[in-house]
Amino acid sequence: MEKTGQDRPAAMMARPGSARMRDLTPAQRRAVMFAQQQVIAARAAKKAKDERQAALTRMWRQADGELDAETTASTRSQNVAGASHELSLREAIGQVLRELRTGDRKTLREVSEKAGVSLGYLSEVERGQKEASSELLSSIAESLGVGTPQMLRMVADRLEAAGAR
Repeated sequence: MEKTGQDRPAAMMARPGSARMRDLTPAQRRAVMFAQQQVIAARAAKKAKDERQAALTRMWRQADGELDAETTASTRSQNVAGASHELSLREAIGQVLRELRTGDRKTLREVSEKAGVSLGYLSEVERGQKEASSELLSSIAESLGVGTPQMLRMVADRLEAAGAR
């Protein structure tokens, strides 16, 4: 179904009175019109992509601000409780996974989909409420772009630093 010139928006119309357009055949004119439509569509797609990226950037900045406030509050509550709370392996793994994820600016949803685990389960692992199997830890680490040995070294360093306090 071909549209006539009357159906098209004015922005997409080639100037029929121009010298170039007078020299074109009807098929060439249609090709020019199609190319103009493609350019307009590409510009609209780029604008939409830029707007989505700006919204994501705003979301990350807000999340970073909330995370910083949450981390500060958590640190204060740990200081109030004293040094009697020992960091468990489960909590250390969760902290390392969360730092890797937020440092890479990935959402829980992105990591859970890539790792093949449920969003709720990954959240519980990050909060130190669930223990993940070695296979799941390997899958999660891989989805975060690190190897399992590297992730486990980070966990060991975290536990060692917590024990040195």
